[in-house]
Amino acid sequence: MIGDTVDRAQLASFLRTRREALQPEDVGLPRGPRRRTGGLRREEVATLSGMSTDYYSRLEQQRGPHPSEQMLAALARGLRLSLAERDHLFQLAGHAVPHRAVRADHVNPGMMRILDRMHDTPAQVVNHLGETLAQTAPAVALLGDETRYAGLARSAHHRWFTDPTARQLHPTEDHRTQSRLLVAHLHASYTRDGRGSRAAALVDDLLARSPEFAQLWREHPVPAGYCPPKHFVHPEVGALELHCQTLVDPDQSQTLLVFTAAPGSPSDEKLRLLSVIGGQRV
Repeated sequence: MIGDTVDRAQLASFLRTRREALQPEDVGLPRGPRRRTGGLRREEVATLSGMSTDYYSRLEQQRGPHPSEQMLAALARGLRLSLAERDHLFQLAGHAVPHRAVRADHVNPGMMRILDRMHDTPAQVVNHLGETLAQTAPAVALLGDETRYAGLARSAHHRWFTDPTARQLHPTEDHRTQSRLLVAHLHASYTRDGRGSRAAALVDDLLARSPEFAQLWREHPVPAGYCPPKHFVHPEVGALELHCQTLVDPDQSQTLLVFTAAPGSPSDEKLRLLSVIGGQRV
């Protein structure tokens, strides 16, 4: 793409209107006594989108660079845009509308609003390929920053079978059960998406690289309806037994995972400690 395809005036206006329409409470931020006007500040949108305030400000001032597709996707998440709004943003910036077959990379605004209100709870949004799209700070403290990966490694399913460090948070006696569960989930995604899909690319790579995966794949495991308690061995707080509640968005093949512990249990106390640690662990 070339820079003169950008409708800078309309792009700036669209970003500004969506920023001003968002309230701090919509994204889990405190309003504070010194806020004079409604809407978010530019620096808040920049933080939510993972970019510098200067970069975002220049876009609103019609003097910014031609934003890449990655930057536009980050802005769509930061501004909590709907799919239709995201597509409009891409068009204003001179990019083709992302193919809806990969729309699972875009978090539903309603799902994001729920996640924003769980600032003291480990929670994250994952798509049907096991790719983490957004996390709360306590989830980062519990699981590490799972949004930092690229390529096939974005998938927790792929990392489990190719990166030994991916298993360090789980007791050794749970590894076989976890392996079978992940293969079952990937089987379901592959069956739905078919050959030529991103799920197929994951499967092909894992079949070539992991004998364990290949063996389990041939067994055709099916996801169980019941999710038993999950056990973790955290490097800072030790052993935890957690329950994982899920909220599914069928339209976008995304799931909100919320990790909780029995009230008053040792694991509950450790989760409270992790909520203080927040995003310090990466």
